[in-house]
Amino acid sequence: MEHLDERKLKILQAIIKNYLETGEPVGSRTISKFTDLKLSSATIRNEMADLEEMGYILQPHTSAGRIPSDKGYRLYVDTMMEAKDQEVAEMKSLLIEKADRMENLLEQVTKLLAVNTNYAAMVTTPMYRSRKIKFLQLTEVDEKQLLAIVVIEGNIIKNKMITTEVSVQREMVLKLNILLNTYLQGLDLSEINLDVIQQIKMQSDGFGSVVNDILDAIAQAIGEEDKVRVYTSGATNMLKYPELGDNSHVSYLSHLAWMICNYKIIGGNNKHDKLLSSLCMTMNHRILLSKGLNLPTYPGESIYIPDMLVAIVALNKYADINNGKYRSTVRKWLKKAQKEWIDDDTKLLVSFV
Repeated sequence: MEHLDERKLKILQAIIKNYLETGEPVGSRTISKFTDLKLSSATIRNEMADLEEMGYILQPHTSAGRIPSDKGYRLYVDTMMEAKDQEVAEMKSLLIEKADRMENLLEQVTKLLAVNTNYAAMVTTPMYRSRKIKFLQLTEVDEKQLLAIVVIEGNIIKNKMITTEVSVQREMVLKLNILLNTYLQGLDLSEINLDVIQQIKMQSDGFGSVVNDILDAIAQAIGEEDKVRVYTSGATNMLKYPELGDNSHVSYLSHLAWMICNYKIIGGNNKHDKLLSSLCMTMNHRILLSKGLNLPTYPGESIYIPDMLVAIVALNKYADINNGKYRSTVRKWLKKAQKEWIDDDTKLLVSFV
């Protein structure tokens, strides 16, 4: 099979992609719009003639454009699969090299999504509704320290170091392992009541304080799964798009601000604070400049009411987490909306009265 230079390969890929989408023979003028080679139609025609001579494309009839041949399809699939395999291998390598813990893995996945999509990416840890204990293992670290390994439903493994007030010998650690697994296996955290705890203590040969320390550690370890961790990357990618420039469409501004506010409310960090502040300052400025109830889509224009409501909700959420900043703007708009949109007698929107 002949070797194709990069230019011929790009032209062939453009022909095949366009033909698959339209089902129509592809001409040189169409190809010039589908590639970044910036070639004239005449140059593309010459390259297409070479591809036809090499057997990669066909011309159904004299006045038509070209369509891919079986040979062309084969090269396209092989090239595409080779590139995809390399991409997958690079992704696996990146994740395996840098992710020795689940937290690191999720961080890398988030970055990978942001880089490959050129958009903002958000990944959250799953929420586990069940907190049933499947297995518990105590290991002696030294005389007054134990390592507790707890496996809960869903095969989630949690580790916790426990410092005890008294020394615990290896024989006692073994007995506590048997005792705790006997009473706790299959129980949800909420089902470990005083009666269960009392029965364990009664059989612990005077190590009741150690049992308390162990149960406290188990509760802390399992309780950590209730917290949803949020990982984000690429928020500034959104600003690469014309829609999110200085003269942005308010719908993009408000939805992005709303997303970042919710991210912070569920426990996200402050790495997007500067972006959020800029978004809300722009929305606040537009609202204050607006003569009517509708917020300008672009400066000097009006928008549909739903977009305005998203902007107000986003600004109100921002006020919730920033000591009431811009709340006066929200209240001013709501007061105006209530006066103009709500019928005094029926309390319904004027359009429905």
